[in-house]
Amino acid sequence: MSEMNSSQANDLSSAHSPIGTLFGTAGVADDLNSFSLDDNQLNFYKENGYLAGIRILNDEQIDVLRNDLQHFFEPTHTGHELWHEYHTNESLNPDTILFHALGAWRQTPAFHDLLWHPAFTVPAGQLLGGQVRFWHDQLFCKPARHGGVVAWHQDYSYWTRTRPMAHLTCWIGLDDTWTDNGCLQYIPGSHRWDLLPITGLAGDMEAIQQVLTKEQWSQMQSPVAIELKAGECSFHHPLLVHGSFANRTDHPRRAVVLNAVSDGVRSETNEPLLAGADSIPRGQPLAGRFHPLLTQT
Repeated sequence: MSEMNSSQANDLSSAHSPIGTLFGTAGVADDLNSFSLDDNQLNFYKENGYLAGIRILNDEQIDVLRNDLQHFFEPTHTGHELWHEYHTNESLNPDTILFHALGAWRQTPAFHDLLWHPAFTVPAGQLLGGQVRFWHDQLFCKPARHGGVVAWHQDYSYWTRTRPMAHLTCWIGLDDTWTDNGCLQYIPGSHRWDLLPITGLAGDMEAIQQVLTKEQWSQMQSPVAIELKAGECSFHHPLLVHGSFANRTDHPRRAVVLNAVSDGVRSETNEPLLAGADSIPRGQPLAGRFHPLLTQT
């Protein structure tokens, strides 16, 4: 049963700890240790820039998140004013749909509490090497038969308003994802490349070629398809080049993305970092209502 209720229009960003029990009450050292990555996994991430196939959600949690997500597809849903960004279709082609939105955590208990789920925060702390602070969430959804692409890009290209680069992305599948329905694709080792200019998020899969060397473009010809079961996630480095192709199957491809930073990452602008969020003065660390600390020493 969905945790959505009549108070869903309330802005949950003022609550900086879980408000429900969907993700358990783990907090003892032994419980948290069960979510830890081993040395082989940490070394794989360091070498390749990603780590995939980590189970993060059970069937009940998936069902609740899916139910809440269905509500979000209606543009005038209760709470729609809480989005930082909301695109019923960010694709350049009206015949291919890419639903993309930021701010789900503000709207329902399930998406809110997911931020503090130790299956996310414990590995994130290991990969970031310290305390984990929330940056922002995203929803990426491709409907059956006409789901659009997410073009090749590096996440940090969109995040240079924060420094230093100490960011981490956790991509969580709410459906089984495979090559034919537009799963995530990575270019292993590309996290060692320099920061690339933005060439578009939801359009031409070939656009990135204009900003790559011949050697880099050659590497782009051998992507790794990250096929996941619903409830599994993939972590990746902010410079890792990634994207996903169209969904031409009879199955939807829905995902929630949690973006985190190491505690101490600073604002590089006096403007709000997210639309509708409070401003953080240039040089000041991310903190406050919209960037809660997710782990404690």
